[in-house]
Amino acid sequence: MALYEHIFLARQDISAQQVDALVEQYKGVIESFGGKVGRIENWGLKSLTYRIKKNRKAHYALMDIDAPAAAIHEVERQMRINEDVLRYMTIAVEAHEEGPSAMMQKRDRDDRPRRDGDRPDRGPREDRGPREDRPRRPREDRA
Repeated sequence: MALYEHIFLARQDISAQQVDALVEQYKGVIESFGGKVGRIENWGLKSLTYRIKKNRKAHYALMDIDAPAAAIHEVERQMRINEDVLRYMTIAVEAHEEGPSAMMQKRDRDDRPRRDGDRPDRGPREDRGPREDRPRRPREDRA
């Protein structure tokens, strides 16, 4: 059996529970063909770069699959029929990545505190004099 990464985008107006139901439905199809689904990541509702079928946002879901090609063909056939699925993509991979995907790592990075608060106060700039003592440069719009 081959290894695949499968990502699909579901419409914005369905709930997260319905997205989970879609994942379970396609997981059942893969398992009925003798395959296995490893990691499942729900990336949540994200903005799309451009509209797809009048949708500006979509629910993203990633599945790591170990299955025969017939299972992938059947899942893709069912996704073409389903109106809730906007787009899908299946990629054959040599090995599945360990740990969270790059999208989930990005979310973890965004949750960290900002470095601005870690910066020490630099104090007054004494190398420059007070602002009034510095010579003014004429502005071009003041002629």
